[in-house]
Amino acid sequence: MSSLPVLGAALGYDDVVILKDWIFEKNRTLELQDFSAVDVLDDDQDDLIEAYGKLLDGFSGLHGIHGPFFGLNLAAKDKLVQNVVTVRLLDALNKCERLGATHMVIHSPFTAWQSLNFVNFSFMRPGLFEAAADTLAPVVQRAEEIGCCLMLENIEDTDPTLRNDLVEEFNSPMFQVSIDTGHAHMSHGMFNAPPVPDFVTVAGSLLGHVHLQDADGYADRHWHPGEGNIPWGAVFKSLAEIPAAPRLILEVRDRQTLLPQTVKRLEALGLAQ
Repeated sequence: MSSLPVLGAALGYDDVVILKDWIFEKNRTLELQDFSAVDVLDDDQDDLIEAYGKLLDGFSGLHGIHGPFFGLNLAAKDKLVQNVVTVRLLDALNKCERLGATHMVIHSPFTAWQSLNFVNFSFMRPGLFEAAADTLAPVVQRAEEIGCCLMLENIEDTDPTLRNDLVEEFNSPMFQVSIDTGHAHMSHGMFNAPPVPDFVTVAGSLLGHVHLQDADGYADRHWHPGEGNIPWGAVFKSLAEIPAAPRLILEVRDRQTLLPQTVKRLEALGLAQ
């Protein structure tokens, strides 16, 4: 039996239908992408949740969802905005409970501008953390109740320690760090953030989830590994060296046609299967 890590995939319902045999063969971790819209409430997706229940019958792997994110700032200072973000995330966790999902991706509130200006505005860092704590406290509590781990994904982050610090403030097994390799590579190329392998090393034991996608250091490409210039050998080496076993999920375009071939190529390189 191969000791290489088994890769999962971020897919929509139609993708899962097409790739079902490939997914079930190794019980690849699934991340369902149909639940990330901010304007879709719990009961608007009853039919889809029921359909997933039938489609995933017999599946014994892990599965989660990408939570809503557009416009949902986890560290908004305005209490009214905080309430909206909390409600949207709690609604998504209700879907997780019905789906049996065990992780939900949420987006980091930290930006390059903030990291560059914490010294200029001494109030900003503690204010961001306080606002995020207020917004997320009921969300983390609900995640603990249903056994669904929140994964805090880097978006515009240039300082990978900030997500660590926020996760550690909650001290919850249901709140962990996520890394999107393409986002990290873009921040490295455009804002002088650390390279992708260093994001992995810094996350260390807090790392619960990784979106694997290739890029060029300029934009958020979601290319298949090998199509950009991320050093994949170094990334997988760093993943093997940390004291964590995160969910490794390919989040790429052209999923239905290219995913199995991409994984075969990574397996041939001795990186993953």
